[in-house]
Amino acid sequence: MRHIFFRGWLAFTLSALLAGAMAQAAPLRVGVIASVANEATEIAIAQAARQGLEVELVEFSDWVLPNIAVADGSIDANFFQHEPFLQLFNQSRGTALTPMAYGYSTTIGLFSKKLKKGDPIPQGATIAIPNDPVNTGRALLLLERMGLLSLKPGVEHRATVQDITANPRGIKLVQLEGSQAARTFDDVTASVTYTTFAKHAGIDEKDGLAFDNTDAQALRRYAIRWVTTPQGAADPRLQQFIEIYQQSPEVKATLTRLYGDLIRFPWE
Repeated sequence: MRHIFFRGWLAFTLSALLAGAMAQAAPLRVGVIASVANEATEIAIAQAARQGLEVELVEFSDWVLPNIAVADGSIDANFFQHEPFLQLFNQSRGTALTPMAYGYSTTIGLFSKKLKKGDPIPQGATIAIPNDPVNTGRALLLLERMGLLSLKPGVEHRATVQDITANPRGIKLVQLEGSQAARTFDDVTASVTYTTFAKHAGIDEKDGLAFDNTDAQALRRYAIRWVTTPQGAADPRLQQFIEIYQQSPEVKATLTRLYGDLIRFPWE
């Protein structure tokens, strides 16, 4: 009977050890959306693999699902959003997702396949802007600085289309899911979006018609952040991967090649 018990205990112990080893060997799963910036992340993944860390990118098609997936544990972290967007998500969903570290920072701009830099925005032009509240406000502020419309005083980044007080050129605004911007350039006169989506549509960042504020505070506020749960922030795999990303000269060189003078690195 003692031998049977010992064999059972040994089998249980070996199973537990094997399960623990498999858990440790599980890949770090990071959610992203389609972006040319993923090229730099793939370089960091290759470098992590040489250090024995397996990382898997999980691509999503919108800006909501990556946060839901982190909250429900489907993925370990995501890397696609700035902190104001995350704060709004947490407030609206009752979640407590945590911005863990800075990624790169770049501006948003007005891009077009139909207009060249220096061309006037025509009367009645159709301009696409993101439909989430944070990026809606950011887009409207850019259009106001260009003189295309006026907003109620003091609304700042909380501006909505209802806050437009003047639209002298009869601009038609089309609000759409931000990550879909690259697919809609053929259907609009221009689009306010991130450089990454413009490049995804084949538009060079140097051809942007206008760009939003690039002061140091704005660049930190709108930097892409590594986001996880409060518990996930202690995951050594995620900490190791972020360090690889931030310290890699190849990652930095790739982002600089992709974005030119519009890229900043807030972790420096």
